[in-house]
Amino acid sequence: MQSAAAIDAGNTHPSATSAISGAERRKVIFASSLGTVFEWYDFYLYGSLAAIIAKQFFSGLNDTSAFIFALLAFAAGFAVRPFGALVFGRLGDLVGRKHTFLITILIMGFSTFLVGILPSYASIGVAAPVILIGLRLLQGLALGGEYGGAATYVAEHSRDDNRGFSTSWIQITATGGLFLSLLVILGCRLGLGNEAFEAWGWRIPFLVSSLLLAVSVYIRLQLSESPMFKKMKAEGKGSKSPLRDSFGNWKNGRIVLLALLGATAGQGVVWYTGQFYSLFFLTTTLKIDAVTANLLIAGALAIATPFFVVFGWLSDKIGRKPVIMAGCLLAALTYFPVFKAITHYGNPALEVAAQTAPVSISADPDDCSFQFDPVGKKVFNSSCDVAKSLLAKSAVSYTNVAAPAGSIAEIKVGDQVFASFDGKPLDKAAFKTEQAAFAAKVGDALNAAGYPKKADPATINKPMLLALLALLVIYVTMVYGPIAAWLVELFPTRIRYTSMSLPYHIGNGWFGGFVPTIAFAMVAANGNIYYGLWYPITIAVMTLIIGTLFLRETKGSSLHRPDD
Repeated sequence: MQSAAAIDAGNTHPSATSAISGAERRKVIFASSLGTVFEWYDFYLYGSLAAIIAKQFFSGLNDTSAFIFALLAFAAGFAVRPFGALVFGRLGDLVGRKHTFLITILIMGFSTFLVGILPSYASIGVAAPVILIGLRLLQGLALGGEYGGAATYVAEHSRDDNRGFSTSWIQITATGGLFLSLLVILGCRLGLGNEAFEAWGWRIPFLVSSLLLAVSVYIRLQLSESPMFKKMKAEGKGSKSPLRDSFGNWKNGRIVLLALLGATAGQGVVWYTGQFYSLFFLTTTLKIDAVTANLLIAGALAIATPFFVVFGWLSDKIGRKPVIMAGCLLAALTYFPVFKAITHYGNPALEVAAQTAPVSISADPDDCSFQFDPVGKKVFNSSCDVAKSLLAKSAVSYTNVAAPAGSIAEIKVGDQVFASFDGKPLDKAAFKTEQAAFAAKVGDALNAAGYPKKADPATINKPMLLALLALLVIYVTMVYGPIAAWLVELFPTRIRYTSMSLPYHIGNGWFGGFVPTIAFAMVAANGNIYYGLWYPITIAVMTLIIGTLFLRETKGSSLHRPDD
């Protein structure tokens, strides 16, 4: 594999980048990558602390709605990323790459710092979640402009024959940011203790971002504009309307659409399944304590992260498409067995209980609601809702059995049957009393049947879990390592920033960023703890088919195109 010294070699294609020295290329890669690591750190803090943030800012909602709403607030940052791609992509194609991603890091840094000092729901009421979501939206807008700028900037300093290797260092940044956020969170949690950390110490990682912001801004101020962009502007070939030129004609718009469906959508769901849904699955479904789960994820990231560069380098040899499509195929084929193995090695008691004492809910389908209320006004008090809410909180898999209309829902644990209750005619106090009594009865039965309240640390096979989690991250490196090079090579210089940013951020921000929320909702509705995996599998297969059939290979191609 090429080392960083490989960047020193001369350019094989005469261009605006020919005179760039190896030392300058290394500086560009280092500065761009380090600044982007800090920006991803800011963005992912929220996801790593979603459970605590749910308690701090959504405590006025019922438990189920609070957690789902916290996940949606996390996803809100992803939802606006495509709009950030449009705003900052246009700016980057008009005024330059360097100035644009200097603006984005300032917005990200200040937004993250403000989360760290934001009063909780208990202090200022509903204003707290409203402001929090507003800050998440600003973070998403900033990140929408950041990645395209960094990837384009590095690519336009790279040689044609090793662009996959050069841009793969940018690809490390997302995982590096997540890794850094986990380390800071773990350090604070271990140093302060769980009680203090959950009360106020969770704010420290957000406040640390102010230091990272200062370092990032200093680094980016040392950079010069992309030589390819400067040459294009000097020749008067820049686009006057990047949005219209990117999406207003079918020739380029078709490539944008194919890049989304045939590359970034599948890459996005594989990324977020391997690095975020896996953490959610460990802590929420398998009930492994947060410190152990975070250490396992951090270890898996440390093991697999070098493979971003390995697969970026490999894409320079055999092509971008074969590497990315292979990652989507492996993920689709193995997610179910891998996650079932994670259950086996992470919480074997839960696996045994599900086999020996299966749980089911018998209920009138019309009595069951989708238990999500973002404003906290609705009470889910039908007999079906009471039963499903209890099992969802317990992370117990169950099957649904249709019952006659008007019947009271029942939970069956092994051979025992427990009738739920209709809470609609009860006042609030009576409902809570009845709910507590029902939960105690079912909880005792679940405990007697072997369903654990928490994973037993003595039974967790950490080496096997680490290996399985590292495998999931290696899939991530396969689909993500070459993606930047593939995207920048698909589009001309004058609209590259805009054109590549939109499919990337829709694929990652929408298809990928909503993996935890969509998967959790699917599991809650179906009852099977693995059912949510069908979402990333379906999207990965779609990308495999479309990417294989309709997207061209770009390995070794020049960034200088006739339409520049």
